[in-house]
Amino acid sequence: MKKKWLFFLLLLLKHTIPLAQPIISNDITQLNPIPISDIAQPTSTADVVELIKNHTGPISIAGGKYSMGGQTATDNALQIDIKKLNHILAFDPKKKEITVETGANWRQIQELIDPYNLSVQIMQSYADFTVGGSLSVNVHGRYVGEGPIILSVKQIKMVLADGSLITASPTENPTIFYGAIGGYGAMGVITEATFNLTDNTLLKRTSQQMLITQYYDYFQKYVNNNTHAVFHNTLIYPPDYKTVRAVTYVTTNEAPTISVRLQPKDQDYSKLHKQIALLSSSNLAKRFRKLYDRWQYSKKQVVWRNYEASYNVAELAPIATKEGSFVLQEYFMPTDQFDNFYPQLINILRKHNVNVLNISIRHAKKDSGSLLAWAKTDVFAFVIYYKQGVTSKDQQAVNRWTTELIDTAIEHQGSYYLPYQIIASQAQFEKAYPKAKQFFELKKQLDPNNKFRNKLLDRYAQY
Repeated sequence: MKKKWLFFLLLLLKHTIPLAQPIISNDITQLNPIPISDIAQPTSTADVVELIKNHTGPISIAGGKYSMGGQTATDNALQIDIKKLNHILAFDPKKKEITVETGANWRQIQELIDPYNLSVQIMQSYADFTVGGSLSVNVHGRYVGEGPIILSVKQIKMVLADGSLITASPTENPTIFYGAIGGYGAMGVITEATFNLTDNTLLKRTSQQMLITQYYDYFQKYVNNNTHAVFHNTLIYPPDYKTVRAVTYVTTNEAPTISVRLQPKDQDYSKLHKQIALLSSSNLAKRFRKLYDRWQYSKKQVVWRNYEASYNVAELAPIATKEGSFVLQEYFMPTDQFDNFYPQLINILRKHNVNVLNISIRHAKKDSGSLLAWAKTDVFAFVIYYKQGVTSKDQQAVNRWTTELIDTAIEHQGSYYLPYQIIASQAQFEKAYPKAKQFFELKKQLDPNNKFRNKLLDRYAQY
């Protein structure tokens, strides 16, 4: 009788005590929910060492989670969230050098160095990203005469799978340095980084609208090797993709038209959010944008370099909605292939009726040697900002046109960027990243039990 009562009691408890819900990690697009075992938030390199030594299962590394394909998590992994690992460790204004923990974001660095009239040498367009995330994907920005962030890194400190802490640079443990930067957390946790800084200068915005057929010659004549140019990007206007607007910021002695030195943190972006929503809903709105930009860019603008480098990613929000997500893809093309690549890019986007809001063209110098280098020579980057739906049918459509674009990029000796949706086949990945085998062989040496994992590594690792 007692056994019966015990059975019914256990049955009752089973249905009345809520079971522990899995922890779901997702990225900014909300398209990649991944169940993980736990989240740890270390506040020092010593904390990271202990976490890695004491955890036997898979480990993933997350910062701001602006990657868009599962690069910060994998199933049942411990996710190390680095955002509290965010201290400035050393700053030498005379040497123009700074050492930070990798959970720090770029805005934090800008606020420290701006009073010394210094600026970050290379970073992406938005200042919210963590340093560690930027190193992990080997970011680039709109800088003229620069390239991937690896070109500005003096050294890193990194915790390996056995818990050991090493220093790596182009001269000390260089193989690890070139495997870790742009390595998506495959080799270990980068906890500290030392960067070169540069001068903060006043910049004047210049702008020119033209046909896309004229752009390559314009870039070579007026931008490439222009010692006064600091930022440059060019907008390709959908839906016809025939017109572009080239925007360049050049050094100047003129007085600033905007007095603040950094972007205000408390800006109201509601108007911009409505404009983005309108652009995604109508080809008419996309066509009207050219007229709006003609008026907008006719205004004189002189700003500090740090102002133009401190944009807040909140201006793009809301990135994910119930109906869809605003997503990025990026393709890198050797500069001499520009005129061969862009017509095919446009044809593919048109054929599949992709809801493109904008394509931004940037230029980047050759990578100094990272194993997963996206700039194997000087390249143009084509950054596609588009909206996609959330259904499986929508995803299948994205897979089709993305596969075509990757094939086209490879055909022209180019590549695609890895922080976005993981669609490329194994063969496409290996063609775009020919040192992938060497990369994963290094990972096996440093991480023989495959402790450091995420969806990108899971997809392509040859274990």
